Amino acid sequence: MANQTDLTQGNVRRQLIQYSLPIIATTVLQTVYSLVDLLVVSHLLGNAGASGVSNSSQIVLLLTNVAVGLANGGNILVSQYFGARDRARRERVTGTFLTLFALVGLVVAALCFLFAETMMRAIQAPALEEAVSYLRVAAFGMFFVYLYNCLSSVLRAVGNSRQPMRIILCTSVVNIILDLIFVGPLGLGTAGAALATVLSQILSCALALGYLLRNRDIFSFDPGLLRLSGEDVGQILKLGVPCAVQMSVAGVSWLTVTFLINRYGVDYSAASAYAAKVKDLSMMFITSLTNAAAVMIAQTLGAEKYDRAREVLREALKLSLAISAVLVVFVELTAPWLAGIFTDDPEVIRIASLNMRIEILGQMFYAVFLIYHSMMIGAGDTFMVLVSSFVNCILFRVILGVTFNALFGAVGIFAACAIAPFSSIPVGWAYIRSNHWRRTIAR
Repeated sequence: MANQTDLTQGNVRRQLIQYSLPIIATTVLQTVYSLVDLLVVSHLLGNAGASGVSNSSQIVLLLTNVAVGLANGGNILVSQYFGARDRARRERVTGTFLTLFALVGLVVAALCFLFAETMMRAIQAPALEEAVSYLRVAAFGMFFVYLYNCLSSVLRAVGNSRQPMRIILCTSVVNIILDLIFVGPLGLGTAGAALATVLSQILSCALALGYLLRNRDIFSFDPGLLRLSGEDVGQILKLGVPCAVQMSVAGVSWLTVTFLINRYGVDYSAASAYAAKVKDLSMMFITSLTNAAAVMIAQTLGAEKYDRAREVLREALKLSLAISAVLVVFVELTAPWLAGIFTDDPEVIRIASLNMRIEILGQMFYAVFLIYHSMMIGAGDTFMVLVSSFVNCILFRVILGVTFNALFGAVGIFAACAIAPFSSIPVGWAYIRSNHWRRTIAR
């Protein structure tokens, strides 16, 4: 059917590119959400506003990453059951997936609102009032963030990567318009930027739900399926919790970096925020390719086509390295210009450019180990993803960050972030060599 795609057959490279392009476009558009917030706020409210949005966005990103990580559990199961042609079990898992994420989203939203100021004080946000204001409004969108991640995961699991792209295209335009209105003429400050994003998140959730309701061949929405099946909750959490913890570990490590940078003052905090957006834009190509490869591998392993799964990995590695090489060269050559998009402050531009030029070198390491992660995720070995990320984020990024900060100052922090991702490559290489991925859980 047009809204589903069997990724277990056909030319691997062509299918990987065709399936991943909409995911890349979707990720680009999602990154625009936060990028527009920062651009509008930095130009209208200055470096203090940019610092506030950046610090609160770290918490929002951490909570969103938990949603993405948990969603991997449902995505893996739905993908493998789709590859195994088991519609009954796929529908049962989907119903549990939706119900679970609606409940978790409500809890996360409430906690985020209640502890907004506590979290901002914990990371010593320089512009505390702006940061707390943004985070408390953003908390209302967390329910819709969780539900949308569930709905889009179901769509991608059955090979439909185009509809999430169309949805995010629409909501990104809405987000940009609302940002300009709320922060500009209405003068709502950082809270206005957060409100624009929340309204866009509500719209994206509504559009995804509406699409699934119109296409009952993906999920029938039988009321009897919208419940928590103990067996399926257990499977989703078994696969999703390690991914969520992995994403949380990564988020906590970046919060540690933010904490260290914040101690240098508003200029460094703002410069780091601008450099982080460039890093996010560079990383989105690799993370999107990783997500696409993981779904292809999950479907392929569900169909027990192990040689094809290895071929997907090889093709994804080639594409990932090629894309990363181009991005590294581009950022090295254009760093001051990229920083100048956000601010005209010469000192902030200098710091941001230095940050970009050092950290972008780590892109080549991400290009390898994240693709290794796609095999782990597709095979349901999500605990190995957690192990790999713990090595990268805690043993190297945090420890090196603290050590290099003491030895070399802020430049040492930038260098630690560039070096850290290399540590996950040997872990991924050993996993692929072990052949432990040659299995299916859809039986």
